[in-house]
Amino acid sequence: MKKVAILGVLLLAGCASEPHKQTITRQQQTPLTTAPPQKVAQAWSIFTESAANSYGIDRKLVDAIISVESGGNPTVVSKSNAVGLMQIKASTAGREVYRIQGRGGQPSTSELRDPARNIDIGTAYLKILQDQSLAGIRDPETLRYATIVSYANGAGALLRSFSRDRDRAIAMINAMSPDEFYRHVQNKHPAAQAPRYLWKVTTAYRTI
Repeated sequence: MKKVAILGVLLLAGCASEPHKQTITRQQQTPLTTAPPQKVAQAWSIFTESAANSYGIDRKLVDAIISVESGGNPTVVSKSNAVGLMQIKASTAGREVYRIQGRGGQPSTSELRDPARNIDIGTAYLKILQDQSLAGIRDPETLRYATIVSYANGAGALLRSFSRDRDRAIAMINAMSPDEFYRHVQNKHPAAQAPRYLWKVTTAYRTI
């Protein structure tokens, strides 16, 4: 597995600066995109395919999130201590995945820096979002948009932009077309970065 991870990093050599450097890189801004989405998807395909199949998640969505979150760099750590390819925070998404899997505590930084584990935990979190907080959204494209926004800013903030009652919020979402939902996020989401994040991940998704 370690040989595959190293190969993934080498595949990015033409697009990333200092590709062989294994020290932690502190992310200065989000996103830190150092390679085209297609190249990122190719580099980590052995892990994204496995995780996507395991959890029933769209592999292109996992690839697009990796591209935007880390640019395919598994050593990136953000100022808020989000770690690795999918920029996972151990105390939030990591802890929630552990809880659902019946485990106590949260993943360590070294665990999250391992590409296979990072992708598995990040994909498991996408599954949690879709099966719990966003359950009931019927249109697949709308669900993808909602998952993207929720991954970055939480499902609660998204749903409350429709209604404080979850069931009513889901009903309002289902009454919209995907384009109408997209515009709602652009105009109504309380987090200023949410519209741009949705645009970036959606753009990456469409180019993979």
